[in-house]
Amino acid sequence: MLKLFEAEIGSEKRRRIQRLIAAFPYLLRHRIRPSLLMRRVNDLEYARDPEHSLLLYRDEVRSDLDNELAALASDEEETGASRRKTRQLYWVDKRTLPWRLLPSGGTMEGCARAQNRPLWVCDRVSKELATVVDVNPTFTNRERMTLLDMVNKLSRTIGSCERIHQTVVPLNYARHALRSLTVWLFSLPFALVKDLGLITGPVLLVISWMLFGVYEIGTRIEDPFQGTLRLSIICDAIRRDVLADELIRDTAFKLDDPKAEEESIGFFEDDDSEYGDEFEDTDDKRKTKDYWRSINWEDTLQWKG
Repeated sequence: MLKLFEAEIGSEKRRRIQRLIAAFPYLLRHRIRPSLLMRRVNDLEYARDPEHSLLLYRDEVRSDLDNELAALASDEEETGASRRKTRQLYWVDKRTLPWRLLPSGGTMEGCARAQNRPLWVCDRVSKELATVVDVNPTFTNRERMTLLDMVNKLSRTIGSCERIHQTVVPLNYARHALRSLTVWLFSLPFALVKDLGLITGPVLLVISWMLFGVYEIGTRIEDPFQGTLRLSIICDAIRRDVLADELIRDTAFKLDDPKAEEESIGFFEDDDSEYGDEFEDTDDKRKTKDYWRSINWEDTLQWKG
């Protein structure tokens, strides 16, 4: 929709918003998997180029299984003491994705300082849209609120992904399920050996492989962002849809010139009095545009002659 209102929004603002949207999935991916493309400042294994490096802190989703964070939160509630402590400083290369997608003018530095970078991008896009001047009747509060509602839906995806990442199966439940499965498989041969005899071993092996495989799959899909989903492919596809095919997508907003068709329709609408005598007994609906388009004018002109 940005391209649809480019004349009202402005080309520069439209490009800035598009670049922010293209960077959004990468930043969300880095928030869920914070170890990606980040190097410690004091890590001597990787040489840091001060000119092209960007210093930042790790943007990560907190887990309710972190005992240290739980203790700090409880202490802050009870004593009122601040739970802030020194955080590890990291660096990234500005020339890599998604940092090179961010618009110039301090956007990169501002995003790097944010604690929730995908949310920061949504806030910046909202601000860009809120500052668009009304252009009656093509761009008003109605169009602005529609675009802002889309940004709001985009921000909700952050919370949805964080809930999937943070909501884990209780540890006691997982352990109890594994122990129960193990005990059941150990007791299974005693029930099968009477009927299966020597093939009890191979049958037990296949059944154990199937059930333990189901259990392992369950633990993996508990958090699909940690390797189950190919997030890099998804992010790249979104970036290409937003930016790479821009020239081709622009053709969708260039309509063919309907001038000749409108002139022909207007001609018959303006001069229909000439043929009024021949069509006076017809229904009124035949005088619509659809009626004039459906007439075989070659046969009609021969009949008139």
